[in-house]
Amino acid sequence: MFLCPPSHMQLIFDDETFNELTSLYDLYLTRSGEKEKQLEDALKYISSISALITGWGSPSLTSELLERAEKLRIIIHSAGSIKPILSKEIVENFLLPRKIIVCNAVKQIAYNVAETTIGMIIFAGRKFFDHVKMFREKAVWRDPSLFSKLYTTINGSTIGIVGVGAVGREVIRLLKCFRDVTILVYDPYLKEEEADKLGVSKVSLEKLFQSSEIISIHAPLTSETEGMIGHDLLELLKPGAILINTAKGRIIDGEALVERCRKGDITVVLDVTDPEPPPPEYPLRRMPNVYITPHIAGCGHYGMKGIGRFVLKSLTHYFSGMPVEGEVNLNRYDIFA
Repeated sequence: MFLCPPSHMQLIFDDETFNELTSLYDLYLTRSGEKEKQLEDALKYISSISALITGWGSPSLTSELLERAEKLRIIIHSAGSIKPILSKEIVENFLLPRKIIVCNAVKQIAYNVAETTIGMIIFAGRKFFDHVKMFREKAVWRDPSLFSKLYTTINGSTIGIVGVGAVGREVIRLLKCFRDVTILVYDPYLKEEEADKLGVSKVSLEKLFQSSEIISIHAPLTSETEGMIGHDLLELLKPGAILINTAKGRIIDGEALVERCRKGDITVVLDVTDPEPPPPEYPLRRMPNVYITPHIAGCGHYGMKGIGRFVLKSLTHYFSGMPVEGEVNLNRYDIFA
């Protein structure tokens, strides 16, 4: 059963994948974009459902629904974090005792976010945003002030990655295509031997902020990471450093970031803010060295249609008795994004 709005279905499926899906399985599709009506539909059919597909726009699963879901064996979340649809109570009271498999499409979304991250680094480092603005608004061609210092490039830089999950790993993979790049990482859950396999150096946050020309944040938002990047770390940034955040806005202390950006000697690119969208009085909206995009890093054809193929593959593997890609370890719920 698909417990997600029609708009989500259109986003993740191409015709070929969806036609194959309908030819292989009996599907129940919710027809409403309203979460309450989706739950009403689900309650009618859930007792006969073996697999439940959720996504962006899906309602949170309730105790009432899970109590009726006696045949449910797998939940395929065709989006990122499972927390919007699965509370810790639901996980502990229903999913873990019944050994219901949960998988999500983090890997597919990671392809898009990582590509966006590389683009942001290049645009910020070469001051593309500023050149475009100067030419569009003032008809200035090759503004001399934008050539006062050499551009920051990926080639030859030390780059810090905060969080080595699916997105962080994909960013690392893409960075390996460039020349003479030193990659530092901070992730308390990454083992040294795994860092060695990735070809990166595991360091403290202080060392990472002190040593990197470019820093990209890909950590989950948890009780440990909320506000983790504060005044002391931001003060360690080199003049000319680039800071990218495509993870969660609350990982960075907002007031500390405003204070550091006011110095004007770093460039910050934010795809996420706290709150979203940032209100008119949000100070970073008016700073010339800060660029804000509207939480679009995960958007893109390749990753989105890849989610549809992931759904099909997950169902096929599960019902064939094969391991399911993207299976979530529910025992680690507290450290999920």
